[in-house]
Amino acid sequence: MAYDIRFTKQAAKTLQKIPVSLKNTIRYKIEQIAEDPFLKHPNVTKLQNREGYRLRVGDWRILYEVRQDDILIIVLKIGLRKEVYR
Repeated sequence: MAYDIRFTKQAAKTLQKIPVSLKNTIRYKIEQIAEDPFLKHPNVTKLQNREGYRLRVGDWRILYEVRQDDILIIVLKIGLRKEVYR
C-alpha cells in the first residue's frame, strides 16, 4: 500500500519554480519512496537532531516526514543544500 504524498505550501511553491526535468526527477523519487518509505533507498538519510528524512537529488535536498498513523509522507522543504537546512 503506497503512502499518500502531501507538500507544504513552501515545498509546493519551490517545486513550481524549478526546471521541469528536475521537477520530474524529484516527483519520481518521492513516488518511489511512497511505495515503501522504510525500504533502503539511495540518497536518503535520517535527519540528525530532528524528525524526518533527507533525499538528495544532485545539489537539491528534499526534507520530508513519514507519518505511519496517517499513511502519509509530508514534503516539508525543497531547496539547494546551502538553503534547505536553515
